Amino acid sequence: MSVQGVFNTRVMDSSSMWAATSWVHISAFAASISLWYFSGREALLSVFEVSEKIYLLGGVIGAFITFTVIKGISELGPAYATMFILLAQLVVSYLIEVFGLFGTEKVCFEWIK
Repeated sequence: MSVQGVFNTRVMDSSSMWAATSWVHISAFAASISLWYFSGREALLSVFEVSEKIYLLGGVIGAFITFTVIKGISELGPAYATMFILLAQLVVSYLIEVFGLFGTEKVCFEWIK
C-alpha cells in the first residue's frame, strides 16, 4: 500500500488529483481484465448477482480511498499517512465486526482481541 500510494502521489505531481485517480483505476481495470482472461474466465457478469447491490459500490469507495491516500501522502508524507490510514482501517474493520455490518459475522466487543 505504501509503495502504491507514493507512486500514485508522484503521478498526481505531474498531472492532477483526479487524473491520477483515474489512471490508477484504469490501469487496475486493465490488469484485472488481463488476469481474468488468462486465468479461467469465470462468468464476468455474475458480479451483478451479488446479494446486496450496494456491494457494487466498491469501485466508488476505491476512488475515494485512492484520493485520500494520495492527498495524505502529499500532505503528510508516506510514513505518517500510512500510520493514519492503517489506524483508520483497523477502527473501521473492528466496527464492521462488532456491529455485524455488510453481512459480516457479528462479534462481541472486547478490549483485547
